[in-house]
Parts: sequence; C-alpha cells; structure tokens
Amino acid sequence: MKSVDRPTLCIGILTMNEERRIAQCIQSAKFADQIVVVDSGSTDRTLDIAQEMGAEIHRHDDWQGFAVQRNRLLNYAESEYVFFLDADEVITSELAIEINNAVQSGQPFVWETYWLEVAFGRPLKRISSRKSLPRLFRRDMVMSFEGVVHEHANLTIPNAPRHIFKSPLLHYSRETVHDSLKKLTQYAMLGAAKRAKKNRRGGVFYGIISSVWMFIRLYFFKRAFLEGGPGFLYSFFIALEFFFRQAALKYDRPYLNDQISR
Repeated sequence: MKSVDRPTLCIGILTMNEERRIAQCIQSAKFADQIVVVDSGSTDRTLDIAQEMGAEIHRHDDWQGFAVQRNRLLNYAESEYVFFLDADEVITSELAIEINNAVQSGQPFVWETYWLEVAFGRPLKRISSRKSLPRLFRRDMVMSFEGVVHEHANLTIPNAPRHIFKSPLLHYSRETVHDSLKKLTQYAMLGAAKRAKKNRRGGVFYGIISSVWMFIRLYFFKRAFLEGGPGFLYSFFIALEFFFRQAALKYDRPYLNDQISR
C-alpha cells in the first residue's frame, strides 16, 4: 500500500473465474491506494491477470458464502476506507471522483451506489431503476458481514448517515445468455435457501404470481420495453429467477443450502 498522510482507500474484489472481466474491473479501481482480490478457487487466468495488474491477491478455495468471503477481504484491508467492488462492475471516472471526495471527508458515513445495467451488449439507460447498495465504509465501522445473498454489514454505528453517489456503477452481470443462465441458477437457489431458513412457503403457484408481477414491473413500469431485445431478456431472466426460487423452495427444500459457489 502507498505511504500517504491522507485518508486511504482499499477497493476489494471477490472473484471466481472472471478472466474475461477482471482486467477492466481492476483498471477502473486503479485510483485506490490498495486493491485486494479474494478468489474462491478460479481455474482460469483470473489471478494471473489480477497480479499482473498490481492487485494484492489471496485465495480461499473453501467457499462458505459471500459474507464469509467479504469478512476475509476485510482482514486484508489496510486502508481507512474500503469500497466493495464486484468483478462484473466498473467504476466510471465520475464515480471515482465522488468516491475520492467521500474518502477525503473522513466521515463515518455509509455511501451507496446504484447500477447502470449493461446487458447483452447494451447499457440499459432508459430503465427506471434507482435501487442503491451500500459499498463504501470507513474500515473501523465494519464489524462483519452476514447473509446468504445480498449480504449486509454489521456496523459499530448501526444508524450511520447514508449518502448515495450520483454517478452509477456499470454492471456487466448479464453480458450473454450463458451468463444469465448461470446467474439464474445461483441466485434462485441462494434465494430459496434464505427463505427456507425463515420457513417461507413456495411452489409453482407462488412462482407464477411472483415472476409475472416482476416481469410486468420491470418491462412496463420500469420501462425496459424501451431497450428492445436486451430489455426484454433482462426482464425475462429476472422473472425466471423469481419463479425458480419459489419452485425450489418447495421441491428442493431438503437439499437447499447457502454454500452454492459463485
């Protein structure tokens, strides 16, 4: 890590077979003082590329869930602030300026970002969606992460003020149909496992209702129809995830667990 006399920033990235995307992800994080990659057992060139680009790499092949990997990453963060970046995300130059300004403030706040989805070769700029996710924390505020999917941070200041960055993260999670099918399986099963622990009911009927509503919400209310074929596929795959989550909750309940690999 660089020797500086100002608040410093670590950008942490979780990886698993991300050789196609890791270079642009790390390149967008180059403004940070420390870049840490925690890998879950990649068998491609992910770690080679990350190391060539100057990232600090650590392997933990015993996958125990997203929260455990984030906790491991926290142990390697030596900076005053930590920003969690996924391998399928890219920080824009505008967002980098906002992140730097937040770090230099020295404040014990939580900063959130929202996504600009890049799906099937196209940024979906006309989808009306502003769901934000907490990404930047002062390191001494974060005790641990917990949760099966969309894990959350346990903070020393539970009611810390929250701010949302104006500039979005570019999110490349659905570049291809193949990527979308893999993500569908992963998130449907993890979501079902999370709901099984809460003794939620599932089944085909619940799946149909939830998936139809989600498709209508995304495609019409959130205006994904304005994005043509990519907008339809984006809405359809997320709706399918909702359906199979409910189906698995009933028919796969004895086999559900939160150890599904990335």
